[in-house]
Amino acid sequence: CLLSSDQAVKAVSQETTKLSVAFSKPPLPSQQDGEKLSEWVLKSVLSLSTVYYWLPKSQGVSLRRQVRDATVDVLEGVTQLVEVILSSPLQSLSHEQLTSTGGVWSACDSLTQLPRDNKAALLVVLSAQIGVVKDAIEEIEQALSEVQDPFSDVLDDDQDPRGNQDTYWSEKDRLVIGPCQGLMKASAACLRKLTSAVKTHGDVSTPQNVAQLDDLADITKELSPGVDDLALCLYPPMDYSGVEDNVSKLG
Repeated sequence: CLLSSDQAVKAVSQETTKLSVAFSKPPLPSQQDGEKLSEWVLKSVLSLSTVYYWLPKSQGVSLRRQVRDATVDVLEGVTQLVEVILSSPLQSLSHEQLTSTGGVWSACDSLTQLPRDNKAALLVVLSAQIGVVKDAIEEIEQALSEVQDPFSDVLDDDQDPRGNQDTYWSEKDRLVIGPCQGLMKASAACLRKLTSAVKTHGDVSTPQNVAQLDDLADITKELSPGVDDLALCLYPPMDYSGVEDNVSKLG
C-alpha cells in the first residue's frame, strides 16, 4: 500500500508542476487544456487520498496517523498553489507561485519518507518526544545559569521582600528545581531506553503486537507535555502547586 502511496505522490508532484508551469507565463492555456490539467491534478489528488483510506487499520494507528497528516499536508499544499494561480496576474512566475510549488514538492517528499510499519512509526513518535524533553531540560539549565538573585548574599529568604522576586529564583526555589531536573532527566532516560527496546524487540507480525506499539505511542505522548508543563511551573515566580501536580503526573 505504501508503494502505491509513492506512485500516487509522484503523480501529484508531476501534475501540480505541469499546472504551475502552464500558468507561469503568457499565453494562458486554452480552456480545453486548462480543464485537462485540472482533471489530471484532481485525479492524482483523489488517488493519493484513496491510498490513505486503503491503508488497513490493522497496520497500526500510529502509522495511519502519520500517513494521514502527511497526506493532508500535500492536499493543503495543492490547494494553496491553486489559490495562488487563480489570484496571481499572468505576467511571470510570481514568488508566491514558486514558493507554493516548492511547498507541494516538499510535502510530497516528506510523504515518501514516512515509516513503512508501525514499529518505525513509533520510533518517530519517540524521537519527537525525546526532542521536546531535551529542549525543556536545556531551557531550564540555561535559565538557571542566567537568572540570579541579586540579593542572595545580603538577606535571608525569611526577611523582607527584596525587589521584584518575580524575576529570579530564591534559594528555596532552587532547592525545588534540583529534584525536578532529576525527574525530567529520568523521563528522558526512560524514553531513550524505550527507544532502544523498541528497536531491538518491536514486532509488527501480529495485530496484538501492533496494538501494543500504539499503546506505547499513546503513553509516551503524555510524557513530554508533562515535562514541558513542569518546566513552565519552575520559572519565577515559581508555581509550587503546579510543580506538585506535574511531579505527581510524571511520577
